[in-house]
Amino acid sequence: MQTIAERLKTTYARIDQATAQANRPLKSVQILAVSKTKPVSDIRLAYEAGQRLFGENYIQEGVEKVQALCELADIEWHMIGPVQSNKTRLVAQNFAWVQSLDRIKIARRLHEQRPDELPPLNVCIQVNIDDESSKSGVTAAQLPELVEAIEGYDRLCLRGLMAIPKATTDTAQQHQTLTQLAELFSQYHTKLSNFDTLSVGMSGDLEVAIAHGSHMVRVGTAIFGARNP
Repeated sequence: MQTIAERLKTTYARIDQATAQANRPLKSVQILAVSKTKPVSDIRLAYEAGQRLFGENYIQEGVEKVQALCELADIEWHMIGPVQSNKTRLVAQNFAWVQSLDRIKIARRLHEQRPDELPPLNVCIQVNIDDESSKSGVTAAQLPELVEAIEGYDRLCLRGLMAIPKATTDTAQQHQTLTQLAELFSQYHTKLSNFDTLSVGMSGDLEVAIAHGSHMVRVGTAIFGARNP
């Protein structure tokens, strides 16, 4: 059985190969290690292997890990799951990034509750690129209103878009979805100075996501193994 360090090395090699095949600069794609349901000991092993960016889906579980590993000052914690109104303060106080922002109300609360001593909270807007009823996120038509609102909050820094495309084996559909997402990203990348992150792609589809311009892939299973029940 491979160790976490070995899996990380394999994942970085996949990313380097995909980046080269897409004719993109080496190291232009980051790995967000998705550590939901995994113990703190696994995160430490990934950290010792050089990983610094970690993503959590569940707020309470994530906060417990942030606090348990508070001595590791260079870890960057990303919230990638839904953020409920009654937990915005926990997120604003403990995370460096929120990738799943999809409501003006949540943006306003995160802005108001971000501690003054911390830098602005980096946020990505979650786009429901395939208009799936089972997924969170704004539609392309709703995106401009949320962008405008976030730009008005000085305790938030709008960094880009996040999406979870529909799982499919239809390569034409996959190409169409990722192309649409890349075009949406490009519209704002040219207008906004800090808009530099397209977060899309996971363990099973990171290569095609990188081919379509992803800057950050969210990898859990390929690093930590199957999710714990």
